[in-house]
Amino acid sequence: MNNYYQDLGVGRDASAEDIKRAYRRMARKLHPDVNADAEAESQFKKVSQAYDVLSDAEKRRAYDAGSDPYGGEAGGFGQGFSFSDVMDAFFGQAAGGAARGPRSRRRRGQDALIRVDIDLAQAVFGAEREVTVDTAVVCGTCHGEGSQPGTGTRTCDVCRGRGEIQQVQRSFLGQVMTSRPCVACQGYGAVIASPCFECSGEGRVRTRRSLTLRVPAGVDTGTRIQLPGEGEVGSGAGPAGDLYVEVVVTPHETFQRRGDDLHCSVELPMTAAALGTTIKLETFDGTTDLDIKPGTQPGDVMTLKGKGVTHLRGTGRGDVLVHASIQTPTPAAQQMPRRLGARLLLGKPHARLRACRVELHHVHARHAARRQQLLRSLTAIEASQQNAARSIRQMAAQKVLFFYRRIMVVTDHYFQPARTQYGLNGFQRLDKQLVRQRRHQHHD
Repeated sequence: MNNYYQDLGVGRDASAEDIKRAYRRMARKLHPDVNADAEAESQFKKVSQAYDVLSDAEKRRAYDAGSDPYGGEAGGFGQGFSFSDVMDAFFGQAAGGAARGPRSRRRRGQDALIRVDIDLAQAVFGAEREVTVDTAVVCGTCHGEGSQPGTGTRTCDVCRGRGEIQQVQRSFLGQVMTSRPCVACQGYGAVIASPCFECSGEGRVRTRRSLTLRVPAGVDTGTRIQLPGEGEVGSGAGPAGDLYVEVVVTPHETFQRRGDDLHCSVELPMTAAALGTTIKLETFDGTTDLDIKPGTQPGDVMTLKGKGVTHLRGTGRGDVLVHASIQTPTPAAQQMPRRLGARLLLGKPHARLRACRVELHHVHARHAARRQQLLRSLTAIEASQQNAARSIRQMAAQKVLFFYRRIMVVTDHYFQPARTQYGLNGFQRLDKQLVRQRRHQHHD
C-alpha cells in the first residue's frame, strides 16, 4: 500500500493547508519543467497521487480506513470486494451500468434546429433554398483525433489504461470496493499528450456552411423538414446528428391561407355587382377571369377550383375563395337617385341608362373592355327606350282617339237636344235632374 503521507513529507494529523503547502514545495522541486531528471518525474507522479488522495476529504478517510483509491492493496481489515462484482453476479453486467473499461472518445453529435422564412408562392408549389448553418464539423488539422499530427495519445498513468479507478469503503458488509471514472483521463484510458491547437483536443470545430434545402409543396408555418446526418459532428469525429429546418411562411398582401384554401377579397362597384361583369384576378397560376353574376351581394363567395395550395400529403390542390365587397358611393355619386338600386332591379330603362352613364364617366382608360361593354349597353338601352316611347305615344294616341269618339257619340245622342233647349246652364240643371230621378228610381 502506498504511503501518501510519507510521499508528501507530512504527518497523519496534517491539516489541509499543511498538505497544500507540502505539495507546492515538492512540485517546485520535482516538476518536469524545472527538473529534467527521469527519477524526478517519477517522484512528481507519486507526489501528485498523494496530493490527489489527501486533499480530498472522502478519499483521505477511505485511505485512513485502509483502502487505496489508486489500486494499492488494502490494509487493516483485509482485502475488500467490488460492489459492481456483486451486482454482476446477481443481475448481470448490464445491471451494474455500462461495460467496464475505457470509454470511446467517439460520440454521436447533437441535432440542430434552424428556421427558414419562405413566401406563400414557395409554399404553394415548393422550392429550393440555400440555407446557412453554424454547426460543428470534423477538425481539418487532426481529422478528429484531437492531438497534433504525429503525436497521438499515451496510456494514462493514473488508471493504467483502464479508464476507471477503484475505491474501497467500509460498510456493514465489510469493505466495499466501488469504481468511478478516472479523473486524470476522464475515463478514456488514454491522455492526449499534445492537444490540437485548432480544436483543443475535441476533434471538431465550429464553422459555417451552406446547404441546398428542398422545400416540398404544401408546407405551412411550423412544418419541420429533417435532414439526416446534417447536424453537429460528435466529439472524436463521431457520427453527426440530424438537422431540422422549421418553416415560417410570411404573410401575403392579397391571399390569406386557411388550410389548403386561399381566401381573398375584391371590391366591386355597385353597378357592376347589380348588372354583373367579368374581372381579371391575379392568382399564383397567372391571370384568371372571374365571372361576377348579376345581383351579387356583399359577402358572396366565388370559388376557383384547384387554384389553392398543393396538398402536402396527397394529390391535388385546394381552392381560391373570393369574397365580394361592394364599394360605397363616393360623395359625387351620392347625388344619384336614392331608388337607383330598386329601379335597376325593376329593370326601368331610364334608371339603367343613367347608371351606365355615371359608371362610364368614372371608368378609366385602362378599363377599355369594360368601357366598350358599357357603350354597347348604353346604345341598346337608348334604342329600347326610344322604341318604348314610340309605342307609348302610339298607344296613347289610339286610346285618346277612341275615348274622344265615344264621348262625342254619347254627348250627341243624349245631350244635344238638351243643349239646344236649355243652353249651358240648362244643361247642368238637366244633369242634376237626371241624377235625382235615378236616385228616386233606386229607392223605389
